[in-house]
Amino acid sequence: MKVLAINCGSSTLKFRVIESDINTPLGQERRLAGGLVDRIGRLGEVKFVTENGECFQETTEIADHGMATQRVFDWLKSLGLMEQDGIEAVGHRVVHGGSRFVEPTLINDRLIDAIEAMKYLAPLHNDPSLKAIRAANRILDPAIPMVAVFDTAFHSRMLEQASYYAIPPELTMKHHIRRYGFHGLAHRYMTERYAVITGESLEGVKLVTLQLGNGCSATAVEGGHSVDTSMGFTPLEGLMMGTRSGDIDPHLIGYLAQREGVDIDEVEGWLNTRSGLLGVSGLSQDMRELLKAESQGDENAALAVEMFCYRVKKQIGAYLAALNGADAVVFGGGIGENSPAVRARICTGMEWCGLIIDDEQNAKTVGSENRITKDSARIHAYVIPVDEEIIIARDTARYFYKE
Repeated sequence: MKVLAINCGSSTLKFRVIESDINTPLGQERRLAGGLVDRIGRLGEVKFVTENGECFQETTEIADHGMATQRVFDWLKSLGLMEQDGIEAVGHRVVHGGSRFVEPTLINDRLIDAIEAMKYLAPLHNDPSLKAIRAANRILDPAIPMVAVFDTAFHSRMLEQASYYAIPPELTMKHHIRRYGFHGLAHRYMTERYAVITGESLEGVKLVTLQLGNGCSATAVEGGHSVDTSMGFTPLEGLMMGTRSGDIDPHLIGYLAQREGVDIDEVEGWLNTRSGLLGVSGLSQDMRELLKAESQGDENAALAVEMFCYRVKKQIGAYLAALNGADAVVFGGGIGENSPAVRARICTGMEWCGLIIDDEQNAKTVGSENRITKDSARIHAYVIPVDEEIIIARDTARYFYKE
């Protein structure tokens, strides 16, 4: 089945046309075309590539995700992929499905209204997905179905003690407050791909998966699903990130609002866009730039890197306790996949639990799958580059095979 997978970020749209069926092992799908529309909302970068390596690039104004979607479909049409034997279904990543949507769901007017009603839970992400869905609805032949795949679904089976906050239950129920978790497609890909490359049963593995990029999260995985995760009601909770603070004392928001003479919304804006690596370093949210600045003696950059690595290491320790041990720690995301230096700092000093880094394997692993621990390690560490579009496409195809 040929599926177009559309993956909207707050200012990006990634897509891929994938051919697979339910019997295709994860990672062996045929990739017919794909690409990225970056910097949506301003002067955008368009980079598309076909299976045989033919590239199309341009810099142009991309007003919103609806326009980006139109640009993708125009290009796919020029390749003949919108013809009768071309794309058979479209899958959309939707970040927040709340408690209601925990399975791939056929997109219709009722689902669009439901996603719209939940937009307040993830305004930076659900709204772009809605724009892409509506644009695709206008463009597509009605005979081509669309399916929504929800990022929060992977975390929907967390136990109550991991998914609720210690607040009065009447507030929890009235306002649908719980720890929903995010990056579910990324953590799921790492989990399922680990099972494939190691030959282990998915139901039998225990993992700590790390999605480390501009947004960062950790997940404790057991039985093929999340049992705890670092992000919560919003993506602000948990690890230190590119521009997000991660965990703070909740009282700090009101304290800063009072002391700075601003409203709570402004303080939350600071915590989301002016904190994390960027806030501590005062320089950049890009780990590559911070590592370079650190090597040149920048103390603030050095502190930002050390805080980042320390908090990830601390989260690994917490999840090893929650899981009563684990088979492996898996690194994904832009930093996790491409920064041996950061991985080494996170893993160094964890020999107490049996995680022993192999410096040579770690140093040579950049953007590729590999085990980066010694043979003698009791807990291994792997690098598994994340492919959310594969999960979107497989879930979309699986929906129709199930039907």
